[in-house]
Amino acid sequence: MTRSLDVELGPAAVGVLVGLAGLLYLLTPVVRPNPIPVGSVAVSTVVLSAAVLTVGFTLGAVVFARRGHRLFALAHAVFAVAWALLVVGPLVGSSGVLLAGVVVLVAGVGFLMSQSR
Repeated sequence: MTRSLDVELGPAAVGVLVGLAGLLYLLTPVVRPNPIPVGSVAVSTVVLSAAVLTVGFTLGAVVFARRGHRLFALAHAVFAVAWALLVVGPLVGSSGVLLAGVVVLVAGVGFLMSQSR
């Protein structure tokens, strides 16, 4: 008997991105050199991890929105913005952008907690 996997592309891609982000983060103490060269720029694996997680959150927002799950889509979109700010802030050397990322992250958590009631 032949069985086939019923894998949906959108959620599978989100899962792969989140898994890759976690793997990059966990490999940080092992990867040498760290930061690693990406093109002409040297980037820390922690920054790469956060950037991949940002892409995963963004894709998750699209996947949930297409399925009609507005709250989950909104949560993913808010956290995509927060993580993007947390990645961009240190890269450009702006503490204001980094602080904005923290504020968006905390506000997003607060909003989701209020919606769980």
